[in-house]
Amino acid sequence: MWLRGPGFAILSQLPVASWHGLIGDSTIADAIMDRIVYGAHRIELKGESLRKKMHRVS
Repeated sequence: MWLRGPGFAILSQLPVASWHGLIGDSTIADAIMDRIVYGAHRIELKGESLRKKMHRVS
């Protein structure tokens, strides 16, 4: 049984679909992803970077 402990956040500029290619070994990539994704809340942002938009305005 898993006990819920403190939460954590993983942030990436690389799309999740590209993580397998980055890790290289598909078995290890699947194991890592299974542990990260189980019980997770995933938020994927789309669109242009807010930093880029604000830089253009100034």
